[in-house]
Amino acid sequence: MPKALHSHGTEIVLLAVIVVLSLGLGLSTERFLTLGNAFDLLNISAVNIIFAVGLLVVLIAGGIDISFAVAASVVQYVTAVILGSIGGGEWISGFLIAASIGILLGVFNAFLIHTFKIISIVATIATFNIYFGLLMFFTRGVSIYNLPDWLTTRVILFEHQTADGSWIEITLPVLVMVVCVIATSFLIGRTTIGRQLYAFGDNPEGARRFGIDIGAMQYIAFGWLGLMAGIGGLVQAHYAQEVVPNALYGRELDVLAAVVLGGARLGGGKGTVIGCVLGVLLISITQNGLNLLGVSPYAFKMIVGAIILVAIALSNSRLERLFGTARSQGARS
Repeated sequence: MPKALHSHGTEIVLLAVIVVLSLGLGLSTERFLTLGNAFDLLNISAVNIIFAVGLLVVLIAGGIDISFAVAASVVQYVTAVILGSIGGGEWISGFLIAASIGILLGVFNAFLIHTFKIISIVATIATFNIYFGLLMFFTRGVSIYNLPDWLTTRVILFEHQTADGSWIEITLPVLVMVVCVIATSFLIGRTTIGRQLYAFGDNPEGARRFGIDIGAMQYIAFGWLGLMAGIGGLVQAHYAQEVVPNALYGRELDVLAAVVLGGARLGGGKGTVIGCVLGVLLISITQNGLNLLGVSPYAFKMIVGAIILVAIALSNSRLERLFGTARSQGARS
């Protein structure tokens, strides 16, 4: 048990917080602890979890990307246009198109970072603005409502009628999310590439001396996030049954907060898929609970900002040096 606490301490704490928070919200509002609300939370959180597991890989590799949500918006729009030009397509062609465009956008970030030695957050701030600017310029903010039937038809995997006559259901985005979670877990936990990503994120110079291809690690990490952004963008279009150019704008900070809350370190070398998923669920539960309580949505934004600020502070090596200095001074005295 102590070993489990040590290796999965963050996940256990997150799970405990989720349970306590859920009980508190259940006592505060009648609707929170219902099957309908729980299933709604799962369906709504699916796209953010897809984004989050992609971002997790980048953070493990020591990078950071804030352009993925806008990249997903670009994928949505371009995929919808391509599908319209080829007569509608089907799920397989839709996923292939969305995944390919997403990977290209992610790889472009890696190209800038690796070739020009640009800090990842600076490079992705630039591409964030480039992607969003181009999207809004060419679309003029006009949404697409005329999507193929297969994309707008709800795919219900499970449904059940409750005692009060309402229906609860699990939809396709949840299945896609589960596949993405399993694939990411396999990548970082069961492959040599995953071990190299952790090593590179934890100690880039040591990884370089050990013979790990630094460029390959960056292309794989950002390419994987691009893949998840592409898939997430298509799934979001399916869920919303429309493509709105700025629908995903701003979601990158919510996902970033969730991933670092789940134990990923801003600095690399640390993070788990389970912690990542729990972080997204905690953020979603908090937002849902505040909405049910009638609290201003700006309060949620303050919480997200505080989480990111604390994560950055805890990842700062100066704190470690500060505590180390204090311990050494105490030992000498």
